Amino acid sequence: MAKVFDSITDELQAFIAQQPMFFVATAPLSETGHVNMSPKGLDCLRVLSPNQVAYCDLTGSGNETSAHLQENGRITFMFCAFERAPLILRLYGYGKTVLPTMPEWQTLAACLPEIPGTRQIIVATIDRVQTSCGMGVPLMTLNEQRDDLLRWADKKGEQGLLDYWKQKNVISIDQMPTPLGAAISE
Repeated sequence: MAKVFDSITDELQAFIAQQPMFFVATAPLSETGHVNMSPKGLDCLRVLSPNQVAYCDLTGSGNETSAHLQENGRITFMFCAFERAPLILRLYGYGKTVLPTMPEWQTLAACLPEIPGTRQIIVATIDRVQTSCGMGVPLMTLNEQRDDLLRWADKKGEQGLLDYWKQKNVISIDQMPTPLGAAISE
């Protein structure tokens, strides 16, 4: 039932645009390191080309994705149809963290929505696109996106976010450094 593609087709790009959330998975090379999977919402992802996606990575209690990407680059995205016809879409590839101080920030930020609390942009080059049936995924209806994180980030303000990043986002739970950690420690 699975189909494999070399790139994101127009039909799959339209599917991605319709999804109110997606999941991002990364893992360290260490056998004892923790695999990370994070849900993402708030319409923060864009397909930049048939083989490239980017999303606004919002402030969170950890920064595992960034640490893992710095170590080995591997990333997987998963989109599930919770309404209409069943479908699961996975994008496999290699990603990197882009910080506001990096030259490519302005170009990428122009393609993405401006969301309070964005700490970095994750950009990934996709080398495998795979669909599967999704018939085991439940049908669910979206009530609305939560705005708690946006209100929290606005209340924190620029300095408050920087302080939070220094406290919570400079190393991973496996004590791996993050690019954000190096940038704000300078």
